[in-house]
Amino acid sequence: MASDETISEEESVDAMRGEYGSLARSGWRLFVCFGLCFAAAAFGASFPPGAWYAELVKPPYTPPNWVFAPVWTMLYILIAIAAYRVWQAAGSLGAGRSQAVWFVAQLVLNAAWSALFFGLHLKGLALAEIVILWLTIATTIGLFAKKSWSAAALLLPYLAWVSVATYLNAGLWWLNRAG
Repeated sequence: MASDETISEEESVDAMRGEYGSLARSGWRLFVCFGLCFAAAAFGASFPPGAWYAELVKPPYTPPNWVFAPVWTMLYILIAIAAYRVWQAAGSLGAGRSQAVWFVAQLVLNAAWSALFFGLHLKGLALAEIVILWLTIATTIGLFAKKSWSAAALLLPYLAWVSVATYLNAGLWWLNRAG
């Protein structure tokens, strides 16, 4: 009987180690997802609108400047949680390879838009790029839905906001063609 209790204790310790490993892996994945999202955000934020943007003729329904920071902060949080949920559902990065590739692609395009628009003042090229970004986000949502519907749903506000940003970019390009 004593040996059965010893085995139970050993199994219990192994189970606790497994749970700790799973928790550590889960925490690491969450950290990576937030790290990637906020790295993209930090890169984009390194290109502030500035005086150039202030002088542009704005399209109707352009939100006030103060709206952008809190909206993007919330969107990056949702994007990170969505990526985390997909990674958890996939079980491994390899099992979610296509989701990971498209996720990283949309983050790179997201960050690049700020450099094109605010950094280089290339409104037309930024417009073409944001259309590609929109398509990439839509594809990412479709791929995320294969692993986690909730993760896909978390990206819908992001797609909606990039739709607004596409309208604004198109309007800024059209209204300021000469500059």
